[in-house]
Amino acid sequence: MAKENPKIGTLSVWAGEEKKDGWQRATQVPVVHSVSYGYDDMDYWYDVALGKETGHIYSRNTNPTVDVFEEKMRQLEGAEAATSFSTGMAAISNTLYSLLQPGDRVVSIKDTYGGTNEIFTRFLPRLNIDVQLCPTTDHELIEAEVAKGCTVLYLETPTNPTLKVVDIARLTKAGHAVGATVIVDNTFSTPINTNPLALGADLVIHSATKYLGGHADALGGVLCGAKKLVNGAFAYREINGATLHPMAAYLMIRGLKTLALRIERQNVSAMKIAQFLKGHPKVEDVFYPGLETHENHEIAKKQMRDFGGMMSFFLKGDFDAVRAFLPRLRYAHIAANLGPVETVAGPPRTTSHVEVSPEQRAAMGIPESLIRYSVGIEDVEDLIADLEQALQ
Repeated sequence: MAKENPKIGTLSVWAGEEKKDGWQRATQVPVVHSVSYGYDDMDYWYDVALGKETGHIYSRNTNPTVDVFEEKMRQLEGAEAATSFSTGMAAISNTLYSLLQPGDRVVSIKDTYGGTNEIFTRFLPRLNIDVQLCPTTDHELIEAEVAKGCTVLYLETPTNPTLKVVDIARLTKAGHAVGATVIVDNTFSTPINTNPLALGADLVIHSATKYLGGHADALGGVLCGAKKLVNGAFAYREINGATLHPMAAYLMIRGLKTLALRIERQNVSAMKIAQFLKGHPKVEDVFYPGLETHENHEIAKKQMRDFGGMMSFFLKGDFDAVRAFLPRLRYAHIAANLGPVETVAGPPRTTSHVEVSPEQRAAMGIPESLIRYSVGIEDVEDLIADLEQALQ
């Protein structure tokens, strides 16, 4: 880079694109659809296969377009290494399976994304892996469980969909005291608002489908962190086959160029909307870490640069209130996604926690009248007016 320590907005645009060898003077990253890469020199080809020389052999393993996306994310998270996956859940599952074996123990929180929760409650126990899920905001209890020993401490902050925040630095210290690998799902916060590795975590995961891509047109996941750990996940993914498609990588690269701009706008709008909803007589409660009334606001202030574009709120009344409210929104997709330029809204029972039962959602503190609301880049005055008319 021209500047020794460029700011994150500059990295969003330029990281991974410094070297344009083989681009034939193109200013934008080309989409390389080739499955394989040819070599005339048999010894050089072998050295590439062994990793002694740079290059590509087969796109299930590595790809020039995908490389740029991974390098951009490596720099944005300040990591030693990064590798990508076909989806966010592929990133989560491949990472866990690359680290764990029968007899190991995992400590995590109850408020993880529904798909992650399914891995913890359904799939890992089948492999004789013990999983202890703790009340998300009870840091002392989490520390006590970690002190009993664990291979992995898995955190998500802010959580999906109730926006709880955990103290990454504090819990990482507890994890490292027993030799655990600490993983943080940073999807909601993005590297613009939080860098978990700088707070001590070993690995950070993103569903790149969400804010990183930012346009709801490509699926992907990414893992950043210590080189040895990332290489282990890459080796598992290489054989497992959950490869990021080069076209999806290109769309992620394009989306990342505006990441800082989008997040800055969404941060500001979300705070205004959360304050509006907090004072509305038809809203029971609002979950947004930027509000001073949020139970983890002080932790959020300490470890986040800003509070993000995600919130949730629940209406007074039962699910009939949700049925009446959501279809009236004009400036929101009623859909199972989050993080794009458009506002998106929906209930957890058909979005984040469709995999779990109503009883499980209730036990996780997710009321049926909860609405997850992903703030887009529209004019905030229009979004507030839209919410107001729908609430009426």
